[in-house]
Amino acid sequence: MKNIDADTHLTGTSVYLDDLPLLQGTLFAAAYGAPVAHGILRRLDISEALQIPGLVRIFTAKDIPGENQIGGIIPDEPLLADHHIHFAGMPLALVVAHNRDAARAAVKKIQAIIDPLEVITNPRIAQARGELIMPPKSVIQGDTAEAWPRCTHIFEGAIDINGQEHLYIETQGAYAIPQEHGALKVYSSTQGPTAVQRTIARVSGIPMHRIEVVVTRLGGGFGGKEDQANTWAALCALAAQLLHRPVKYALHRMEDMTMTGKRHPYMADFKIGLDAALKILAYEVTFFQNAGASADLSPAVLQRTLFHCTNAYYIPNVSATAYSCRTHLPPNTAFRGFGGPQGMYVIEAAIAAAATGLHIDKAQIQRANLIQTGDAFPYGQIAESEAVSSWQKAESLYEPDKIRASIHAFNAAHSLVKKGMALMPICFGISFTNTLMNNARSLVHIYSDGSVGISTGAVEMGQGVNTKILQVAAQTFGISYERVKINATSTYTVANTSPSAASATTDLNGKATLIACNALLERLLDLVVKDLGVERKCLSIQQEVVLNNGVPTDWNWVRLVNTAFVQRVALSENGHYATPVIHYDPISGKGHPFAYHVYGTAIIEVTVDCLRGTYETDSVKVVHDFGRSMNPDIDRGQIEGGIVQGIGWMTLEEVIYNQEGKLLSNALSTYKVPDIYAVPKEILIEHLHTDMDNLAIFRSKAVGEPPLMYGIGAWFALRDAILAFRPDAVLPFVAPMTPEKVLMALYAKQPVPAYEEKVSHLGID
Repeated sequence: MKNIDADTHLTGTSVYLDDLPLLQGTLFAAAYGAPVAHGILRRLDISEALQIPGLVRIFTAKDIPGENQIGGIIPDEPLLADHHIHFAGMPLALVVAHNRDAARAAVKKIQAIIDPLEVITNPRIAQARGELIMPPKSVIQGDTAEAWPRCTHIFEGAIDINGQEHLYIETQGAYAIPQEHGALKVYSSTQGPTAVQRTIARVSGIPMHRIEVVVTRLGGGFGGKEDQANTWAALCALAAQLLHRPVKYALHRMEDMTMTGKRHPYMADFKIGLDAALKILAYEVTFFQNAGASADLSPAVLQRTLFHCTNAYYIPNVSATAYSCRTHLPPNTAFRGFGGPQGMYVIEAAIAAAATGLHIDKAQIQRANLIQTGDAFPYGQIAESEAVSSWQKAESLYEPDKIRASIHAFNAAHSLVKKGMALMPICFGISFTNTLMNNARSLVHIYSDGSVGISTGAVEMGQGVNTKILQVAAQTFGISYERVKINATSTYTVANTSPSAASATTDLNGKATLIACNALLERLLDLVVKDLGVERKCLSIQQEVVLNNGVPTDWNWVRLVNTAFVQRVALSENGHYATPVIHYDPISGKGHPFAYHVYGTAIIEVTVDCLRGTYETDSVKVVHDFGRSMNPDIDRGQIEGGIVQGIGWMTLEEVIYNQEGKLLSNALSTYKVPDIYAVPKEILIEHLHTDMDNLAIFRSKAVGEPPLMYGIGAWFALRDAILAFRPDAVLPFVAPMTPEKVLMALYAKQPVPAYEEKVSHLGID
């Protein structure tokens, strides 16, 4: 089945926040952001701004009727700064005017009188000064201290991983409309309608039952609208509440890039030890997460970094510690992979350092240490692994040894153009790491004409969740897809929802829909049982006809529904699903936090122009663990998009702040994202067929986040190509590997001391 939004996307009729018809009297907002990254706000001079024609009002922190606080996990983030400024772009005031141009013009006339303070942008410095969001977290397995003497080879190194701009096509925004009895209706571009509802209630003092948050779809989210959409919805709601007028704010692209957080940059130190057979015996890693100015989702992101610090490998002795470091950057936030990719990059770098030191192919170490069923992850969960299966199928199907031989032959024949390759196994856990968030509800109505309406907490943002939920209902009822409609997400129809995130949205909301549909189906088929005197287990519905042991009866879907309606049988049902089995004890650092894991292996090939430092990704060949895909076309699209986004993070996309904490890469002219020319020339995706059961909806494993991690392999493929040109090149583990950095690595005369690879060898010459 094709994506149900395909036609409206193609014709331009899909409705996003900015497409909503405006009510008469709608006002427009714009935020004034702090011009410095750290300081004490003495006063705001708004006198010139008040002279702008069309200005209605300027709101500051003192106008907030409720609590000036939007922090979720930790209450450390004011909606509007009232004294202490923590990052450049931090909202200090909200301007409301009769039109957008007037609002933006007034913002430019505001002047802030600020006493500047020292700015910290480096997480290592923040950690050294005790500037932490929370106490450090650790995951421990075995005993690394006992294991080091048994290691034949030990290697150490330092890591610097940059952030990543979400760059969703639709920027952040909201439209708040006052309702009767002091209520508010808020259209928000958010992945978390309940989070927006809760935040508005906190800021406004209005109880949640008087705040309806509605989302039809997003023009992309990637995690950037999971928590950070709260700010803009709360600002619009504040203005609408106090002015009793509808208020809209859709951020300008440069506003969005400047005032919102990114994927977390990380720094890290690692130490890895192997025996003579290349088995990794010990691994120690310390992560320095750049959280930005406030917690946002950093504690949860940091937890997943620890959970994925060994990627697809079994390491018996692991000691991983992570610091969430407070700096003077916008609060960094969720991004596809949610901290997992950063942890996975570091173990891949550690293995690469070991391979370089031992003068062997990195794949030899990777293959020797893949996690197998029955092995324990560092957090205690026992693996049901497809890591070896996916690797073996990639070897059989794509023949990496032949690829390597071909690359060697090419490199021998070309002096200024070199090819490189890397294998990238992945292992990614599916569930919210916070156990309580793993639940969902679905409200299913069957109308008297046989059509079906479904409301869930899922937010459609291009990942195809609405299509899959529709499939669940149509297949369960045995009816045509055309009879089913998925409604806009609303906190009035489905309450207390988890955000659409963690790759769990289809599983959670699909399972809730399945529960509701099955309950309705039982009621309907009970009518046939009574009429025909047959057993329930003999009945099914296919193509809208009721079958008795596979034989058509004179009952069909419309007759079933009409009969139920006449007999006053309930044709509405609310399904609730809570993921079973999962649990995690943060004190012991052990548990079973994931419903299941997704595995896969990719082979990435690149070509580097060694004269210019430019490069191309030739191919990405993947064997991916789909489970039993319920919609292969949607899943393949997600894999392709994830791969390209991952390659962009590792190669092109560089978030640059200056020492004063001001964003320099604040526009598409200064921030490079993959375009059609950066897409791999070839992406091959093969389904790993397995019989292993899982907790996914219809056994169709989640596919939103895992494919992004295949893109990590592009960094190591580029490294491979650079070393083919210059075997003595010093290649610090700094991502992204931009063309400038490639050129420097190809021709640099001296290593970069701050990131020089630290390698020690024990027992070898």
